[in-house]
Amino acid sequence: MGSTTSGPHPKPRGVLRRRIDLLVREVAKFGAVGGAGLLVNLAVFNLVRHTTDLQVVRASVIATVVAIAFNYVGFRYFTYRDRDKSGRTKELSLFLLFSAVGLVVENGVLYTATYGFGWDSPLQSNIFKFLGIGVATLFRFWSYRTWVFRALPAREAVASAESFLEAGATHPPALTGGGPGKRPDDRR
Repeated sequence: MGSTTSGPHPKPRGVLRRRIDLLVREVAKFGAVGGAGLLVNLAVFNLVRHTTDLQVVRASVIATVVAIAFNYVGFRYFTYRDRDKSGRTKELSLFLLFSAVGLVVENGVLYTATYGFGWDSPLQSNIFKFLGIGVATLFRFWSYRTWVFRALPAREAVASAESFLEAGATHPPALTGGGPGKRPDDRR
């Protein structure tokens, strides 16, 4: 009851289902590293803000840089550990480029709230820092998975071929005559 198997072999999953499962796992891993990075970012931000006389956005930039370094290690060795590792210099350069764009987005939100609207209390700063991180995270997820931690082309090809073969195994072509090597419409 409720079994997804028919006979000794499990029923293969569809290609779309498999891709969705992989994306869900990737988002979960990205979220785990990003969540830890968020804690690092906010902890460093509040530590710098309350122990120095730096302005709020400068403290935020320092915290963001520390979080970027933390996140690179987490993404490379946890979230995207199975991705192409051949071009580390290019990977790191792209990571830093897209992280810098994320830094501008993240701190632009805080800058606007602080200097544009005068919202500078510790609570307000943390709220807009958090909001800025959220907006920047959407950009970072897209850019890191698309440009920085690229999938290995061979793995994609193998996965695609395996899913094609599995789909063919569950729906073999019906031969209705003509003998071996002939298609059903070749009955002459």
